[in-house]
Amino acid sequence: TAKIQAEKMSETHDDGSQVLVQMNNIGQSFKDFPMALLILLRNPVLMSLIIASSSEALVATGFATFLPKFIENQFGKSSSFSATLGGLVLIPAAALGQVISGILVSKCKMDCKGIMKFTIRTYSVALILNTVFLFAKCGNEPFAGVSETYNGTGTLHNLTAPCNANCRCLRSMYYPICGRDEVQYFSPCFAGCASYHFNNMKKTYHNCSCIGKPKRENGLEDFLYEAVAGKCPTQCKFLPLFLTFFFFAVVFTFMATTPTTVAILRCVPDKQRSFAPFLPLKCTIPGPILFGVAIDSSCTLWDINECEIKGACWVYDNERMAYLLMGISAACKIITIVFAFMAVYFYKPPQLTKALPRKTSENICAIHK
Repeated sequence: TAKIQAEKMSETHDDGSQVLVQMNNIGQSFKDFPMALLILLRNPVLMSLIIASSSEALVATGFATFLPKFIENQFGKSSSFSATLGGLVLIPAAALGQVISGILVSKCKMDCKGIMKFTIRTYSVALILNTVFLFAKCGNEPFAGVSETYNGTGTLHNLTAPCNANCRCLRSMYYPICGRDEVQYFSPCFAGCASYHFNNMKKTYHNCSCIGKPKRENGLEDFLYEAVAGKCPTQCKFLPLFLTFFFFAVVFTFMATTPTTVAILRCVPDKQRSFAPFLPLKCTIPGPILFGVAIDSSCTLWDINECEIKGACWVYDNERMAYLLMGISAACKIITIVFAFMAVYFYKPPQLTKALPRKTSENICAIHK
């Protein structure tokens, strides 16, 4: 291994750091830490790559945390099913992307600048694929008192209307039902339902003062019940399209992960290669926080108890959520691409080692000591 390492061509960014590290033997003790850190911070190629990878990692950690929440609310799926779908998309796509990029970089024998150009292409494709949030988003399902009025009465963003004003309904008791008018109601009480029955293991509600006439003629079913327990089935059919585009977006995103790490290792002096990859680690922490704030800001109906304490969100604005997540993702990817371009612009291959192996370079440096 040492022989192979010695015969490799050095691709350290030509800013004098390689000679400085070798001449001062930096990295042998802990007292060299400040100087080693300063050398890395003054490397414009390394800093550009770190900012690019950190910006991309921020998006990756955000989606890893909140993709199930997005699927659940956009496409009306259960929490468990959404989490399963999220895992089935993210994990195989991330693994496939890293495997493909590793094979391409190895087979094509890319140098440091070639690797950075390769990452720019993959980041750009991932940015284009992320537009799936714009054309595969779902509209807001009708919800009485939130996105629609109560059969033409009451006001928006107010669960109480003339049809249920005397029911003394509690906002802290969320039990959604779907009316025959294809509108979802916060609870049977807010729908003004006076009675319920079990019909073929299905809970149905009757004598509901707030529920309007059926939008579509269903024959005998229109007279059997006025509402059923549970949320209304979503009319959005974009889930397969969204998952397909998002899968390939993740593939191209992670196709840049391994090459970026390789470029980071190649552009710094050999003795600092174990230190350089640790600089961007903490930059991924804001990802879930930023995505969480964006999703919370798209909430249109919060769980507020009798003490006016805010709890979980019951209903989200699907369009606002899609636009916010697309905006965050696009902004981070544009930052990534810009700094990847800057890394290519700043990078200078070492003049001395363009035609000489690393071992020869080290011998020359030893002569000049």
